[in-house]
Amino acid sequence: FTEELLEKIRAKGVEIIPVLLHVGLGTFRPVKVEDVSAHKMHSEYYNVSAEAAARINAVKAAGGRIIAVGTTSVRTLESLYHIGATLLNNPEATEEDLHVHQWQPYEMSAKAATTPVVEALQAIVAYLDKHSMETLHTSTQIIIAPGYESKIVKPMVTNFHQPQSTLLLLVSAFVHGDWQKIYNYALAHDFRFLSYGDSSLLIP
Repeated sequence: FTEELLEKIRAKGVEIIPVLLHVGLGTFRPVKVEDVSAHKMHSEYYNVSAEAAARINAVKAAGGRIIAVGTTSVRTLESLYHIGATLLNNPEATEEDLHVHQWQPYEMSAKAATTPVVEALQAIVAYLDKHSMETLHTSTQIIIAPGYESKIVKPMVTNFHQPQSTLLLLVSAFVHGDWQKIYNYALAHDFRFLSYGDSSLLIP
């Protein structure tokens, strides 16, 4: 995404909202177990400004789509939902309480799992406002694997990932397990893989 391309995107009426996740080496650690539940996910710190949280909330409230660019953005945005759900149950939560644990999304109560996205995001905006914070600083250990239902992100732009990676698990969850068809097409047409490779637009 060059500045020239970003300007063309903005000219089409698309709003670009930045979020920041500090990618750790754990992102590239392969999954070496047969059962993914035995894989220990790494933690990564991320920052989301109060302005960005409010703008994301406004888009969702208006019925718009959030298109994430990169798996890091997906992890950040989906973690926001789970932080919002935590705040709705515990408005006095500390920064440590807001850490999203690896299996937290899968262990939510039925009530928490159906929390409207707009309510969850509004809880974050209210929390930051209450504490006079311009930016949310916290961490996530979220693993997005088959069975995970995306709360905030719908379409996603990402590159092609290596086998046995948690990033490929994320892609599989996003396209409801239909990743092999996509990757077979990429291999058959000599697409470039990994960080400086070709990109794809995944629409669940």
